[in-house]
Amino acid sequence: MLDLIIVLIYFTVVFIIALRGRQGTEAGIEAYFLSSRNLRWPSIAISTIATNVQGYQFLGMMGSAYLYGLAQANLEINAMQGILMAAFIFVPLYLKEKVITITQYIKTRLGKSVALFYSLANLALLSTVGLGAALFWGAYAADMVFGEYLSFISPDRITRISILIVGLGLFSAIYTYFGGLAAVVKTDIIQFGILTAGGIIITVVALQHAGGFSALYEKAPEMMHLHLPADHPQLPWIAIFGMFLLNINYWCANQSVVQRSLAARSLKEAQIGLMVGGVMKYFMAILIIIPGIALAVILDGKPLTDPDETFPYLVSNFLPMGLRGIILCALFASLMSTVDSLFNSLSTLWSIDIYKPYINKNATEQQVVNTGRKTIIFTLITGIVMGYILLYVKFENPEAAFTHTLNNLRYYINCGIVVIVCISTFLLAPNHRLVLASFLATIPLHLIIIQLFPEMNYFVRAMWVILVAFGLTAIPHSLNKNWYPVRQIFESSSVRVKQIGWGLLGSLALLHIIFH
Repeated sequence: MLDLIIVLIYFTVVFIIALRGRQGTEAGIEAYFLSSRNLRWPSIAISTIATNVQGYQFLGMMGSAYLYGLAQANLEINAMQGILMAAFIFVPLYLKEKVITITQYIKTRLGKSVALFYSLANLALLSTVGLGAALFWGAYAADMVFGEYLSFISPDRITRISILIVGLGLFSAIYTYFGGLAAVVKTDIIQFGILTAGGIIITVVALQHAGGFSALYEKAPEMMHLHLPADHPQLPWIAIFGMFLLNINYWCANQSVVQRSLAARSLKEAQIGLMVGGVMKYFMAILIIIPGIALAVILDGKPLTDPDETFPYLVSNFLPMGLRGIILCALFASLMSTVDSLFNSLSTLWSIDIYKPYINKNATEQQVVNTGRKTIIFTLITGIVMGYILLYVKFENPEAAFTHTLNNLRYYINCGIVVIVCISTFLLAPNHRLVLASFLATIPLHLIIIQLFPEMNYFVRAMWVILVAFGLTAIPHSLNKNWYPVRQIFESSSVRVKQIGWGLLGSLALLHIIFH
């Protein structure tokens, strides 16, 4: 009962704070979608990382860490590379153009047709796999850990998770609908504090039962390496290069992540916020990966039937009442901080990229904002449907590390997005038709490589797809030496900020050396 009271208090507080900052019916475009471009660096840092952390990290990544060890941390710590590229290459360009969506930037560089395909690809990906995965993982995680508490919803597990998907999606949609980005950022700050507290509790408890951090090295030294053999099926060391390229998509070209930086008060606020967020990613890597390795030590050769049970096992077996309520709040927070950001970004993309230029060119600001609000309702439906699909896919193959299954699915579209945003940033006046061909070529390239090299790791496959597709435009373009000068690509708001950036890049290299 105490745990459920804690959860009810959490939902009440989040809802009240979100609606206190709601935007009225006369809210303008920048007020609703970009919080009037007035965000400071703490809000940018916390909201960006809160958006990033999802239920799949607590369940999927922790489960993968239970199987593969510290190598799973590559997906977390290597985010620093993408964050630094966003801070010093992409975000300065976006802010200079004063865009609301990244599509607008693509349009100025590559033309209307490429920008339209780019926007549609993002809309399709975020409204289905993006929203669906976030809703699925949040509901699935809550049921995995607190199935007994939540049995009053329904005695049938699939029905219970399905109802949770709808309920949590609806709750997030309501306050995003009324509050816009300002409400999303305010609630993200609360939610990040809660999910961080939950992560710390789990990490401390797991390490205590494992015998301390040193016990991980003593009892499972093979799991304490960032780099696994090149032929490892899921996390070979060579996959780092694929992660490097895919991080450009997530941290530099993902509207739901970059939107906070677009709303920054200044370039300095955006750059500091992103770099602080990068440090926070290091911390999140500890909270997500270490408990999985600790459980492998605790169980000592007695494997779980489903690796995604790692997090629920730790909660169910080692946490007392009261603390479990905080953990359940953390799971809900990880879901809603991601889902509300996706709702806000999808409404922005549709309203600014599609509705205004193609459906109603003379739309007023209020009409654009109202269309964005209606988009939230529509994407709630698509997200719920996809959440149901993923639910049944998971139950069909419970032994698999599902986080890798979802990554594999996302990268069919993500690779094309990376190709477009890199061409727009690094190449000077490329052929627009050739760019579009390069973008469209990424999916058949995936299928061809799968047929020729079926055992190739999906990160490595994504790397080759991006390099080949980018080369289709870059190689003929290079004959004319039409690349942007390096000095025009990198921009820092101050010498001090640049020095901090170099220091953070060095810290990433040092981590790979120490934990190789």
